[in-house]
Amino acid sequence: MENKRRSMVGHVTRNKGDKSVTVVIETPIPHPLYKKIVRRRTKVRAHDEANSCRVGDIVRIEESRPFSKTKHWVVRDIITKGEGEEIKIS
Repeated sequence: MENKRRSMVGHVTRNKGDKSVTVVIETPIPHPLYKKIVRRRTKVRAHDEANSCRVGDIVRIEESRPFSKTKHWVVRDIITKGEGEEIKIS
């Protein structure tokens, strides 16, 4: 049976909570009128069971059962390790 859960790739911007990380997913879409590529950013909270994610890591997250009021994703694997610097998203 194949896996029907959505998975996305994003980078970790916050790891202050216990077993929790905040991941920003950037989706390039064309502007409806001007056709310029615009980056749409979505922030989601994900469950990190091993507390192994650091700020700046590129991770793959997968949809899962709700872990809390805001956590509905789980970290599947770390694609690349970051430098640990803070990333400011405005």
